[in-house]
Formats: sequence, C-alpha cells, structure tokens
Amino acid sequence: MELAIGLILMGCAIGAGLALIAGIGPGIGEGNAVSKACEAIGRQPECKGEVTSTMLMGCAIAETTGLYGLVVGILLIFYAPNAFVNILLNAIH
Repeated sequence: MELAIGLILMGCAIGAGLALIAGIGPGIGEGNAVSKACEAIGRQPECKGEVTSTMLMGCAIAETTGLYGLVVGILLIFYAPNAFVNILLNAIH
C-alpha cells in the first residue's frame, strides 16, 4: 500500500511539473506580440493607440493559457494527492 501511495504522489508531482511548463508558451507568444507591436508603432506612430490596445487584448487572452496551467499545477500539488489516496483507501476497505 505504501508503494501505491508513493506512486500517487509521484504522479501528481510529475503532472504538476508538466502542467507548469504551460507557462513557457504565453511568455514566448507575448514577447513576440510586443516585439511586432513595437515594430508597427515604429513604422506608423499615429496608430499607437490602436496597436497598443489590440496588443494588450491579445496578451491578456494568451496569458489565460498560462493561468490554466498554473491552476492545474496547484490542484495537482495540494488537492489531488489527498483525493487519490482517499479513493485508494476506500477501495481497499
């Protein structure tokens, strides 16, 4: 039974680590978006307001992906191990 609990904890830890890798994508995407927005403003300074508002909206939407990964990681670290161990213990008894 200790082995099963250890495997549950290991799986949750590995899953949480993999879920937090989701933060890499939004960082790269937002950096790319800001880069292109700076280029656009440099070429046409009169469009600064429109470009900036569109960039901020796109960055906000892209950031939700990273936040979902963070929420999943937190759930796997703090909630899932206890829930899975309780399911295991109820199945045995």
